[in-house]
Amino acid sequence: MISTRKFVLFLEKMYPYRILVAKMSRVPLMREIINKMLFDKTNLTVLPKESLIEIKLEKSIKPPENIVLPSQVVEYFIRKSNHRFIMKFCLCREAMQCKNHPIEFGCLFLGDAVRNINPEFGREATIDEALAYVQQCRADGLIHLIGRDKIDETWLGVGSDGKLLTICNCCSCCCLWKILSDLDPKISSKVKRMPGVEVKVTEKCTGCGICTEHCFVQAIHIQNQHAIIGDDCKGCGRCADLCPQHAIHVTITDELFIQKTIERIEKSVDVV
Repeated sequence: MISTRKFVLFLEKMYPYRILVAKMSRVPLMREIINKMLFDKTNLTVLPKESLIEIKLEKSIKPPENIVLPSQVVEYFIRKSNHRFIMKFCLCREAMQCKNHPIEFGCLFLGDAVRNINPEFGREATIDEALAYVQQCRADGLIHLIGRDKIDETWLGVGSDGKLLTICNCCSCCCLWKILSDLDPKISSKVKRMPGVEVKVTEKCTGCGICTEHCFVQAIHIQNQHAIIGDDCKGCGRCADLCPQHAIHVTITDELFIQKTIERIEKSVDVV
């Protein structure tokens, strides 16, 4: 059933309870129910902020003009898809009345299922319009999550046959996926870092803690006045962007990281 604006308003009123639902997923019986309803076949990849990336291969750093950027994954799917839909609002930021980023920077949806989205939610776009839109979102400091998202299939009412690809433009203050640290690990693992992405803290770290305040998955903690990045890190790079000491570096060590990301996404969603 096609979603309505009235239903969106209901979801926004329920938004404050998302962490409670996430914590309930750690109860075995509830985990199966929540997974089936909201996360079945979800497969999302976090794309790191491009301005921070170093490509390190065979102990060498590629010069900037030769660097292949994560946004090429987004561009690949935009060009491949038959249909593109730009949302005119972000449900998460609208629910939280975000003060840091534009509420009108919503998701970009691709694929045949786009035709079933309520036209009141946004507009269909050309390839060039979609490319310009995601570039605008990146310029605002938003991070892309890309892949199949059961939650979007469900609340939009577009069916669950893998014909909808989500490109989410996420902020660290309002993003739904801040629930990852509260979800059962079997569910949270469905949101992955990009292949080959490494985030490391150098000796420049003073333990100021700013990185811990902005990690949307709570994967950083301070120990002995030094930031420690845990295995739950999704490689978004926000911590490196905000570190006043420039003590955190984001590197990519796999030259096939674009190809592997595309293959991972195409296993779960079809945009043609």
